[in-house]
Amino acid sequence: MRKAGLAVLLIFAFGSAARADEVTAWNRTLFRSGVVASVSSQNMSRSAAMVQTAVFDAVNGIERRYTPIFVSPAGPAGASSSAAATQAAYSILSRLFGQGGVFTPNQQANLDASLAASLARIATHDSAAAILSGRAWGQTVADAIYNLRSTDGFNLNPPVWDGLPATLGRWRQTPNDPYPGVSTKGVGFPQYSSMVPWSIQSPSQFRPAGPPALTSAQYAKDFNETKLMGSQTSTARSSDQTVYSWFWASGTAGSLWNHVAVSLLEPRGENRFDAKNDDAKRDGKDNNDRKDSRADSTLLRNARVLAALDIAMADATIGCWDAKYTLAYTFWRPITAIRETADDGNAATTPDPAWTPLFATPAHPEYPSGHSCVSGAATAILANEFGERRHFDMTSDLLLGVTRSFRSFTDALEEVKNARIFAGIHFRTACDDGTTIGKQVAQWVLDHNFQRR
Repeated sequence: MRKAGLAVLLIFAFGSAARADEVTAWNRTLFRSGVVASVSSQNMSRSAAMVQTAVFDAVNGIERRYTPIFVSPAGPAGASSSAAATQAAYSILSRLFGQGGVFTPNQQANLDASLAASLARIATHDSAAAILSGRAWGQTVADAIYNLRSTDGFNLNPPVWDGLPATLGRWRQTPNDPYPGVSTKGVGFPQYSSMVPWSIQSPSQFRPAGPPALTSAQYAKDFNETKLMGSQTSTARSSDQTVYSWFWASGTAGSLWNHVAVSLLEPRGENRFDAKNDDAKRDGKDNNDRKDSRADSTLLRNARVLAALDIAMADATIGCWDAKYTLAYTFWRPITAIRETADDGNAATTPDPAWTPLFATPAHPEYPSGHSCVSGAATAILANEFGERRHFDMTSDLLLGVTRSFRSFTDALEEVKNARIFAGIHFRTACDDGTTIGKQVAQWVLDHNFQRR
């Protein structure tokens, strides 16, 4: 009951956000629902892609400005785009978080309340007939996308993956130090390594070269950096570095980056038509280069940006997990390497059997870094839309009172990588290679989706 009450509070607290439209309002509802249900980053990436893909194809199906993601534009003339976006989001979210949904607790009452609020807002500017036809089209799109993804390999009870024999360099089950207990085997989401992608051609399309050899100078450098900076009792790590390490672990990567996207989209919502902002000009992109983008409604622009963001992050997750579970890689975590590395053959590494990371180690292979993959994709999509040197702030629902401010998307991405190292759960190479995967995925999405009709 406490969780259900929290859901109502969170959803309605954001229902009156300044300059929100139905696309951004339902994006907030999506991630609030994920918080209430304690959905993992991996499962949230899939859920967000489902919702935002349905919303985009629903709106674009009426306005017909871009190539669709999955559902061909066939919305009825005169239908309400806002009603279509609302119904598409509501339908997917109900199947994920509502009565009989994939995730618990049941949040159907909250989703119904959000639907009623949306329809009341829409009724102030669209006719009853337009709303009815828009909702019917949005439902058609949601049904198609939900059915399409029902065979993508998603599984809440994946087969147990115990890892390979406990040889040097290979991942094995890690303790939850500095917290009591041991993480459960098989919770490392191995099903994502072979899940059907959203845009890229295969999970392995951007597979990286792999972690450095244990005897290499690069491995020794990575090892000693994490050993020094990622220890729970490190005196080399500053208080600010400790704070931001916790900040980037306080919520799912998808939630953090969608909050940023919505905060940047909503101030632009007072203009009915899309125009690139001044930051894009400073990056050498002239508005005249995309004159036809001015004809996009705010609703369609917001749907396009959020769909691109969440598709890229979902595919970056799939590409990352492909690499994690590539048998030639399956690299060990710092907690294992630092405690057990006595015989790794590298004279520049020294074991410490008592070494403990800043916080608990995730239960899947180290290479590459999942957060780095997803954040690499997110920053590439957002920089393309808002300009690389855009200033922005970030907050987290789960670490209240902490705000991170950045002068560019690159600055934020560098902090993400440092946060995983200073937390003691990753090595530098895994973070660098992870961001490369994310950027490659994002560029593929930009090059192959959302093409002008």
